[in-house]
Parts: sequence; C-alpha cells; structure tokens
Amino acid sequence: MISPLWQVVAAYVFALAGGSISTSLRLKHKPLCALISLAAGTLLGVTLFAIAPESLDTTNWWGALLAAATGYVLFFFISKYVHHVCPACAASHFDADATRHFSEIATALMIALAIHSTTDGLALGIQGETPAMDATKWSLFSALCIHKVPEGLALGSLLIGAGLKRRGALGWVAAIEATTLLGGVIGFFFLAKVSTFWLGLIMAHVGGGFFYLSAHAVLGEMLKHGKKLVLTSFCVGVALIAIINLGLRMLG
Repeated sequence: MISPLWQVVAAYVFALAGGSISTSLRLKHKPLCALISLAAGTLLGVTLFAIAPESLDTTNWWGALLAAATGYVLFFFISKYVHHVCPACAASHFDADATRHFSEIATALMIALAIHSTTDGLALGIQGETPAMDATKWSLFSALCIHKVPEGLALGSLLIGAGLKRRGALGWVAAIEATTLLGGVIGFFFLAKVSTFWLGLIMAHVGGGFFYLSAHAVLGEMLKHGKKLVLTSFCVGVALIAIINLGLRMLG
C-alpha cells in the first residue's frame, strides 16, 4: 500500500524545479511550447483512460457527466472573469504587455492558480492509500508531475519578466504552488473516506477541469505556434498515459 502524500509532495517539487529553471535561465518559447503541449496531452490522457473509467465504475453516467461539466465550467469562468487558471496552459497570453502590468493582475493570478493547484493536490489526496500497482493512481501522478514542470516554468518566467529578482520570484512560485500540498492534505484527511459514489463524482469534477486545461493549452499554442510541434507533443502525452495505464493494468 502507498500513501498519496509523498506523491503530492513530489508533484510540488516538480513545480519548484520548473520555477527554479525559468528563474535562472531565459527559455525560448519553442521548447516550452513542446513541454506545455506534452503536459496537456497527459492531462487529457489521464482524464480519458483513468478518471473517466473510475468515475463511471462508481457512479452513474449522467452524474459523472454533470460533475465533469461543473469542473469544466468552474475553470472556464475563473479564466474568463478572474484570470487564466494555469500559467502554462495560457503561456501564449503572457506577453510583454502582461508582464509590464503584472502588479495589476497579480492578485487575480494568485487566486486562480491557487484554486488550480489545490485541485491538483486534491486529485491525488482523495484516493487514499492504494495498491502499489494501481493504474489510475500512477497515471494520475505521472500526468500531474509532467504538468507541474511547465506550470512552474511559465509562472517563474512571468514573475521574472515582471521585474522580480530570482529569489523573490522563486519564493512566490513556492508559495503559490504550496496550495498543491493543501489540496493533498484536504483530500487525504477529509475526503478520502467518503463513499465511492461521491469520490467518483469528485474525480469526474477534477477530470472536467483537466479537460478544460488540456483543450485551452493546445488550442492556445496552436494559434500562435507551429501546429505540427503542438499536435505531435500533445499526442505523445496522450499516448504516454495510455501506455502507463495499460501496462499497469496488465501487471496488476
């Protein structure tokens, strides 16, 4: 049996690694674009091959669909009326003008990203202790770790572009991404023991949010960058999660 808490910590460390890289180096957008698209593919993959089947096994199809819709709509409205819910998924929108006016959008960005990161941690935490070869758990963990790297990269780049010093920018990345840990604690200690029916609905809600993030990321990158690079990286991400999920199910 394995505890999800160390996986939540690992996801947080991946976000910090991304933030550390982007606050130390000036990254060109092409490699970041490829990584963002790969991460978007992993989020879609885990939604299709892990979250959706698990949710449908524990609840009815219309309940799962409705819960997924609430997750999608929540992130849609946060992105539309508060701020882009994920800096990696909206990296193409963070242009020079955005960094110049960072002080005006800082609070909204922090709130939006905190909600998003809390959801990431919650997704891992609510599953409680699971068998070592649990396919859903490991494919979800893999997808979130891959996603956290470009998230940290994009956030760190935005903070540096806004004029913050390296130490200050990395400190803000660490503070904002710490809500991932908060979500994991809430999920593990307060929600993991609820009935499988409600767990299925919560996971479907998370899946709807992941679907929004993946669609928003790949469409945003395609509008401003090469479609071939975006689609190739995106498909690799989907295939990676499918292979992990299938392999673990066969071993299990």
